[in-house]
Amino acid sequence: MMESFTTVDEYISQFPVNVQERLQSLRKVIRETVPDAQEKISYQMPTFALHGNLVHFAAYKNHIGFYPTPSGINAFKDKMTEYKTSKATVQFPIDKPMPLELIQEIVKFRVAENKEKSENKTKKKK
Repeated sequence: MMESFTTVDEYISQFPVNVQERLQSLRKVIRETVPDAQEKISYQMPTFALHGNLVHFAAYKNHIGFYPTPSGINAFKDKMTEYKTSKATVQFPIDKPMPLELIQEIVKFRVAENKEKSENKTKKKK
């Protein structure tokens, strides 16, 4: 049975120290990039939201999964060639340094995307 988490700290604390450190560094770069983002658990994963969900992340046996939506993957696919990707996910191997600058770029892209969607919704309501 899958454990249920209510906070990002609870989620991160379940992993070995080396994985916790990687998750905390990922969390830190997202927080520094988007200080106004809400941190929550969604789909049982740490999630950051601002005008809707921005990104999710999760730890697995051999990688950290980063979920910036399909648009986040498509916009940066040329910079992700050394990583395994799918429609909405990129996998960062546990045993290699995470590309924190790339992650920051993707998060900034997602913030701009969500902000534009939010503004467009507001315009349509007027």
